[in-house]
Amino acid sequence: MSCTVITNEPDENMVIAASINSDGTLNLDRAVAAGGRGAHGKADGPDALFSQGAIKASAKGQVLATVNAGSNTVSLFSIDSRTPTNINQIGDVVSSEGEFPMSLAFNAAGTQLCVLNGGQVNGVFCYKVDKKTGLNAMPNTLRPLGLNQTTPATGPAGTASHIIFSEDGKQLIASVKGVPPTPGFLAVWDVNSHGSLSPDFKKIAPAKNGILPFSMTVIPGKNAILATDAGLGFDIFDLKDNNKSSAVAIDGQVATCWSSFSKKTGNFYLTDIGTATVTEVHVDDNLKGTIVEQYPQLPGSATIDNDIATVNGQDFLYVLAPNATAVDVLLLDAPGSAKKISTLDLSGPTKAAGITINPNNLQGMTTFTR
Repeated sequence: MSCTVITNEPDENMVIAASINSDGTLNLDRAVAAGGRGAHGKADGPDALFSQGAIKASAKGQVLATVNAGSNTVSLFSIDSRTPTNINQIGDVVSSEGEFPMSLAFNAAGTQLCVLNGGQVNGVFCYKVDKKTGLNAMPNTLRPLGLNQTTPATGPAGTASHIIFSEDGKQLIASVKGVPPTPGFLAVWDVNSHGSLSPDFKKIAPAKNGILPFSMTVIPGKNAILATDAGLGFDIFDLKDNNKSSAVAIDGQVATCWSSFSKKTGNFYLTDIGTATVTEVHVDDNLKGTIVEQYPQLPGSATIDNDIATVNGQDFLYVLAPNATAVDVLLLDAPGSAKKISTLDLSGPTKAAGITINPNNLQGMTTFTR
């Protein structure tokens, strides 16, 4: 089992890989060249790519992919299932077919990978995943978003955010933040049986008061999505019936932008870069979202990307805290009772190994479990 982030440094992007122990804690194992350069969008501070999903693992495919935002490329690695931090590049680094690639999504089988570009040339593009040759361009998948953007992207408002497949794999969805007072939207393409995308996307606006849809997490069994909303808290998008969509405020939030779902607790875990707080959210069968509990982390640590892994029947939340150059580990024992059990320091070991880490550039978080 492993947990990986990227350094996203403009000179050279590196994948930092930690092994997950049987008790959910982490050991920093190795750093591997990502095959390209990182980039920082036109804004100050952490969250350089304004995104979730900059690095992504597929358990089914036993592969790992990362963006190289400064090179406009994507890299693919094999994952050794016996030693998951042992990753090796497959094939050549490939063009993202756009500028400022920021987010990646594998289909459920791990046979297709799609990238979201957020720069001046923005939109999506997909590849067939081949375990021997790497990433192979798929025809009829290059689709523009039509955003008025720059390279690197100017944000966070007005930038693309995240790309995911719907639960049934029949739709590819990208989130775009608004520029207040104009709300953002989800762009939804149909995925055909051979993986090509519909020519145009369907645009879905958030419910009233929704403004900056950021990360997206599937609400299991509902054909719906929970999206964090940096301007409010979170949005719920019902992809069948937009009348059931809603926007929910998190009191005192500054920028709630990242999210994951725990099968163990049945709840969602959202992180706020401004308050360094994890917020636990429950969504009921009628798609009503409520706040269960909040868990303040180290003040000023700027909690960003997160992911959840199941280890020996227990769920653990891994949160990248760039201002602390650390990964926080929370045990999700039951609903409403998340507990921080450890923190992995990234700065000491990487500095000793001569690897550059800048809190403003660190990005991404993905876990791999067999």
